[in-house]
Amino acid sequence: MNTLNDVNALSRMLGQHLTESKTTITTAESCTGGAISKAITDISGCSAYFDGGVVTYSEQSKQRFLSVSADTLIQHGVVSEAVAKEMAEGACLAFSTIYAISVTGFAGPGGGTTEKPVGTVCFGFAHAAGETLTYQCHFHGSRDAIRQQAVHFALLKALETFFKIKLDTV
Repeated sequence: MNTLNDVNALSRMLGQHLTESKTTITTAESCTGGAISKAITDISGCSAYFDGGVVTYSEQSKQRFLSVSADTLIQHGVVSEAVAKEMAEGACLAFSTIYAISVTGFAGPGGGTTEKPVGTVCFGFAHAAGETLTYQCHFHGSRDAIRQQAVHFALLKALETFFKIKLDTV
């Protein structure tokens, strides 16, 4: 299990790299309910690199605020790498940022399916001028544990994806 201190350390490191590179980031969250944004904004001075984020729980809000395609939702389902990709790219555009992190998943205890059980979480990491990388993970535990693991993964992968920093432990 990842501790709050790990998340705080990752948030500080991400903030430092965003500040040094004079770049900005936003979030588009579903199953984490704003927890990634909270982790980022727990760091003093974050307004220099974090303008805001959005929590879009429904399919309609994903379409309205992040320009997620209805066809993508129908074809792939709300918990999919395809939706995470469009969420991240839509967030970059909506907030005019360089980077965006998105997350959509089944945190439980209900909502999962046989193909995508509770704990299935998809992430998108978009760069305004480049490729968007996506990941699908399977986390275990309670709703809170799954959400905490998702926040930790999102921050860790943001450092790796955007700044080429590979960390085994924090």
